[in-house]
Parts: sequence; C-alpha cells; structure tokens
Amino acid sequence: MKHLLSLCLLLLGSLYAAEKPNVLFLAVDDMNDWIGCLETTPRALTPNIDRLAARGVNFTNAHTAGVFCAPSRAAIFTGQFASTTGCYTTANYFYDHPEIRPLQVSFAEGGYQTFGGGKLFHHPEGAIDQRGWTEFYLRNQSQRENGWPLDSWSDEVPFPDPFPNSIYNKGKKVTGGLFLEWGAVPNEKEEELADTMRTNWAVQKLKEKHEAPFFLAVGLYAPHFPNYCPQKYFDLYDPATIELPPYKEDDLDDLPEKIKKQKTNRKNLHHKGLEELDAVDDAIHGYLACISYADAMIGRVLDALDASPYAENTIVVLWSDHGYHHGEKGDWGKHTLWERTSNVPFIWAGPGIAEGKKTNTTVSLIDMYPTLLEQCGLPTTPHKLEGRSLAGMLTDPSTAKHQKVYLPNMEPGAYAIIDRQYRYIRYADETEELYDVRKDPNEWTNLAMKPEFDDVKTLYQKRAPKKFAKPAFKLNKHKHLILEGETFRWEVPDKK
Repeated sequence: MKHLLSLCLLLLGSLYAAEKPNVLFLAVDDMNDWIGCLETTPRALTPNIDRLAARGVNFTNAHTAGVFCAPSRAAIFTGQFASTTGCYTTANYFYDHPEIRPLQVSFAEGGYQTFGGGKLFHHPEGAIDQRGWTEFYLRNQSQRENGWPLDSWSDEVPFPDPFPNSIYNKGKKVTGGLFLEWGAVPNEKEEELADTMRTNWAVQKLKEKHEAPFFLAVGLYAPHFPNYCPQKYFDLYDPATIELPPYKEDDLDDLPEKIKKQKTNRKNLHHKGLEELDAVDDAIHGYLACISYADAMIGRVLDALDASPYAENTIVVLWSDHGYHHGEKGDWGKHTLWERTSNVPFIWAGPGIAEGKKTNTTVSLIDMYPTLLEQCGLPTTPHKLEGRSLAGMLTDPSTAKHQKVYLPNMEPGAYAIIDRQYRYIRYADETEELYDVRKDPNEWTNLAMKPEFDDVKTLYQKRAPKKFAKPAFKLNKHKHLILEGETFRWEVPDKK
C-alpha cells in the first residue's frame, strides 16, 4: 500500500509538471521601439518579431526597469527596482543581497530545468548570477575560467575589414567599447558571430528531449554597439531613404541647468560630429541592420520551437533591456529618463495568451517576474516583488487597468513616473521635467515650471518610493573577483 501511494504521488507529480508551460525568454540589447510591429519612425525590418506579435500580445507602451544594461537586468531578475536593491549602476545584486531569490532560481525550485545563454545579465567578468542554472552556455573554455564574461567581440569572432570601419572612427584609436562603430562582416562569416552561436545553442536545446518543463533564456547582444553584422542585413536598407528620427535644434533649452549642460556637451561630442560628417543616416543604418540581424536570430529560435514537440505548451517572452537615442534630445545612447531610453519592445505569446492583440497600457519590465510566477505556478518568493502580474491582461487585454510606472535613474532620488498622458522626471537635485506625451510625444516642451501643472507633479510624485536605498557596494574585478576553476565568487576582505 505504501509503495502504491508513492507511485500515485509520483504520477501526479509528473502530470503536474507536464501541465506546466515551458518558457522561452528572449532578450535583446539596446533595441528601441523601431521594430515593425510598433509602427515607429525610423522602422526596422523585423518580420520574425512581427510574426511573434501577431500571435500574442504586443505591449506598445512598455518601459524598462533601469536606464542601462546593468540596473535593468538586475531589476528584471530580482523583481526589485534599484531604489530597493541599490543596484543603480551595477548588476551584482547577488553580492549585497544573497537573500534574494532570482528568477532562474524560482524556476529551478518550481521543478523546471533552466538553460541560459548570452546577455541575460550584464556582460563583464563576475556579473552573471551562477545560481539555479541547469546549464549556462559559454562558447569557449576561457570564458568559464575568467569569470564568465560575455566577450561578444573577442578576438576569435569576425570584424569588418578595415577596422575601425565607421566614418566616425576612421583615423582614430578606438576606445570606450567601440562606441559609434558600424560596419559589415562577410555573409559567409555569420556562423562565427557570438550571437549566432548562442542562437544555434538555443535551437539545439529545443531539439532535445526534456522530461521536465524548461525555462530557456537566450540573450542577444545585438543591436548593442558596435553595430557589426553580416552584409546582407545592411543590404536590406538604402541609407539615402532612411527616415531620420525627429530632431529639434533648441530641444535642450527648457531643461534644468545641470541636465542641460550634460546633454549639450554630449550633443556637441557625438551628434554634431556625425552631422559634420553627414553620417547620421549611416550610423542609423548600422543600427537598423543589427536589429534585422537580431530579428533573424530570433526567427531561427521561433522556427525551432514551431518544429519541436513544445510548440503548443511554451510561453514566449521577448524584451529589450532599454531603448536607445539616436540624436533625439541631442543624445546617442541610453542612461536617460526620456522616452527613447525607456520605451522597449515587449511581446508575449503562447498558451492562455490572447492572439494578435495590441495594448497601450503602461507596463514595466519589472512586471515579468510576478507574471511568470503566476503563469508557471512557481513558489512564492521570500523577497517582495515590486511589479504586478500581467497574467490577467495577457488573457484579455481589454481588462487592463492603467497605471503609472516608475523608473529609477542612476542615483538615489532621481526617477521618472510614466503613464499614457504624462512623463514626470525628478532629479536628485529636485529639478524637474514634465511632458504631456499625448500632445507632445517627442518631449519637446517641458511643462514643469508652469504653475498650472503643480497638482499634476504632486500626484505623480506620490508614485515614487518614500525611501531610496544607498548605492550598492562597487565591486572591483581586479581586487574582489576570486576565480575558482570554472566558477567565481566575489570577496571583499573588510566585509567578511
């Protein structure tokens, strides 16, 4: 009788596991809202992302949880904003907050196999949370022995010839991570690119037999700079006909003095330089080409899923860690509280999710963790999740309740509050910006100094945290990173 009971429990457990959906978690880096299904200008050619949107729910008003790679990814994998964890500029939440159960550990504790590869966390040595993975893909042994750096553009991957390649950098010594570099590599070298290798690894995982439900997370580095990809993706576009984003020459004039000075300097450094070289369209061409390359890799993974036994029972989530400026408000890059940094592609598809729906409900990437907990029946986390579950609106987007979403900046006390009508920005020095995004989608007119909007500002301030955590301890890979065979750990002697 005891053995019969054990067998029944085992069968029930297997049945329960079989009913749990698999999750395909697709991340892209620095991809703004120029994808085809978001109908923006300029618009990249993204047929594979578009077909995913056509079979799921496309959030057109989705916003990042951090203003660049490290804090955004820390927030996504912890379900907590930087104002709680202190990860304003770092991804290493697992050092200061080992008590946090990260997303992949929640899946592991919920009975899932967990597979990860590529840029899911930030990319330097020591930045990947090793806990909870059944397998984490690194393309060579040296990566495992050197703290698991991403190394997307290390020596063994193909580069354009000549190098540096872009007009902006010709004749210059390239420093600072190949910023504003673009160029084509030969088509026949596509399989040698790091993102292609990560994609092929994910495709292979979908061909394998899995006895338990799986969480398969794949992070592409594209379209992060340098904008290098095979020539065929450049050939999709004619730079002479690329529509440039809207610019306003005096756009910075009504900003608070400190941010005005910072962004004027940045505009003079990058945007004006590109204008003088008549290369704004060339730089955007490289970015669009890399979006199309990332889209092609996503297409490979989606094709593999469709051909697999898991096609009908897999939730697909596509997200970008943040957007990217291409001269809007004089900026090239991220790190801002404006729309170009915050608005991101965000698409869900799969069992129980409405098909072919689009919603402009304001949502945040912080909402992914609680949504996946609900959809996949994962155990409750020991730490508080600061997002809200989107499970109900994924089933029926018409039931969505509108909200104001919060976006912390890179220091305590600085943030944006965003909804479908306004974007309120407050800096650490208590200066402000306010934009009516319905009337002014380009955020050209700062309303913060107009007395008639004082009540609006007060209302939006209420959505901000009452307290802000102090910045997390800054770890130094040369001093604090301890390599141990194929793993690593952080150790600070005076913090033992």
